[in-house]
Amino acid sequence: MDLFEAAGQQEREANAPLAVRMRPRNLDEFAGQSSIVGQGSVMRGIFEGRIVTSVILYGPPGTGKTTLAHLLASATDSYFDSLNAVTSGVADIRNAIRDAAERRSMHGQSTILFIDEIHRFSRSQQDALLPAVEDGTIVLIGATTENPYFAVNAPLLSRTRVVKLEPLTREDVRAIVRNALSDSERGLGGEGINLVGEAEEFLLDLSAGDARAALNLLELAASATGTKEERCIDVALLQECSQRAHVAYDKSGDAHYDVASAFIKSMRGSDPDATLYWLARMLEAGEDPNFIVRRILIQASEDVGNADPMALVVAQAAAATLDRVGLPEAQLALAQAAIYVATAPKSNATTAAIGAARSDVRRDGGRAVPLHLRDAHYTGAQSLGHGVEYQYPHDHPNGYVPQSYWPTDMEPRTYYQPVARGHEDTIAERVAQWRRSRPAR
Repeated sequence: MDLFEAAGQQEREANAPLAVRMRPRNLDEFAGQSSIVGQGSVMRGIFEGRIVTSVILYGPPGTGKTTLAHLLASATDSYFDSLNAVTSGVADIRNAIRDAAERRSMHGQSTILFIDEIHRFSRSQQDALLPAVEDGTIVLIGATTENPYFAVNAPLLSRTRVVKLEPLTREDVRAIVRNALSDSERGLGGEGINLVGEAEEFLLDLSAGDARAALNLLELAASATGTKEERCIDVALLQECSQRAHVAYDKSGDAHYDVASAFIKSMRGSDPDATLYWLARMLEAGEDPNFIVRRILIQASEDVGNADPMALVVAQAAAATLDRVGLPEAQLALAQAAIYVATAPKSNATTAAIGAARSDVRRDGGRAVPLHLRDAHYTGAQSLGHGVEYQYPHDHPNGYVPQSYWPTDMEPRTYYQPVARGHEDTIAERVAQWRRSRPAR
């Protein structure tokens, strides 16, 4: 590197975003993720040269995936190459692998290939990496915010270690923010910038464990204070700069399924407040409201069922309201239905019953319909014996008559087992009495 190149690099570093300038220079400066970079961990082994393996770094934004890759570049004797899956194609992959092979054969130097957002590679692009990872031409470091077990091909996964990064804790992000405010070499130290009042706590709330988001917002707010000697950042300024809290949610990705799962489990677990929180997360992120109402409809039958039959009615009314008025007004109907399902008595008896019945049908569903249950509405049906011995329940006291409704060569089964909760407690008494009166086979 000549003097002009060195000067250019220094200028780029000086003008880089705060989040880039404050990137840790070694593992000791790395915030959080002690299970990932601590003693005895896979990443520590790679840094210390004890382990040479390809890894997929999986975690939310701003948790250190790219930083770990950069630290590897400076800590290893390997050549460091990088691609971004958004802008790279198969040709770029092949060129990187060709260069790595030449490096190994001519200089005996191994290559670490870092691929950011690897989940965005297509199947064919991921397949192009397989031979080079398999024979050690490259050590692959992939970074992804999506669950690699969904987003990365199984053959590539089998040749790598998945390392999961967790969202940074509140105290981790606090330390990063304070370091940026005090560091006069790379950060904002010496510029007279202070977080006043509840600004620090508000900034931590907005960042939600994302260090990059925290530093980006801090830098934006700092620039909005101008060049005064006393430059104070308060909650109002942060609100103005953020416009809207960052919602960690990707409608087509892993967070979509995680938030939906939390919503479903909160309804099932009878926690209306948590249910509303996850519902709000989906609404704020712009989730398709039809997806939300479908989940409420399903839960009304799956987890409430006949313990409170009105749950399905309320859920269906919410679906109709959504069709009629749309958002934002329909959010009230969605919330009402979700609360109703969450607070209703719970029974999964319907779920278990239809599951058991379908299992039997798949095994031996070809049994003949008994003559007395067959269709008898057409001319000549009775001459075939159809419906001749059928007893019409309404002709008997209480609208019930003991008779068999099962195939003649099948013993009656018990699928539906009502629970002793809500309306199903009453149903259980009737069903038990009817079953006791079943005719013997």
